[in-house]
Amino acid sequence: MTEPILFALTTVALLATPGPTNALLLTAGAADGPKSLRLIPAEIAGYLVAILTIAYLVGPLIADVWALGLLLRLGAAIYLATLAVRLWRRGTRFECNLVVTRRDVFVTTLLNPKAILFGLGIVPVQGANGGAYLAAFCLLVAAVGAAWIVVGLAIRRGLLSTMAASVLPRIGATIVAAFASYLVLVPLM
Repeated sequence: MTEPILFALTTVALLATPGPTNALLLTAGAADGPKSLRLIPAEIAGYLVAILTIAYLVGPLIADVWALGLLLRLGAAIYLATLAVRLWRRGTRFECNLVVTRRDVFVTTLLNPKAILFGLGIVPVQGANGGAYLAAFCLLVAAVGAAWIVVGLAIRRGLLSTMAASVLPRIGATIVAAFASYLVLVPLM
């Protein structure tokens, strides 16, 4: 996608769509407040590693070996399911003690199905202005990620009742588990 405005609109729309990384950022914003902004570099790093790996290595392999794509989806689903269980077990214990870690955000973003879309076509890394598009992508990731954290912070500050906010880790766990199920079930349909 080499049209800058279309690239930006598509990127923001996809990044803003609820998903596993956004569920973690929202949960972190609600649990840890402004400290959660420290997670943004982990999200950017996860996307960059995924996009570059997909664009240069995995994409061509998946085109040749269908089973590899299935194995990658299964691995991502297992990781997301494990993360969902961890978030669920934290349950309503909504203390400011790193409910979501940098590692959680990095690995979840690395395995995020959105990264496949970015790596296979939205971010033209192999094009003439690939570096500029990657830089713009990083800025958009930071802006959208911060927005999810701010929404979580708003919830923490009273947008929801204390009781409703206390179940946010379980809501995040449910969203992450839904994406894990999606990764396993879609290839079977």
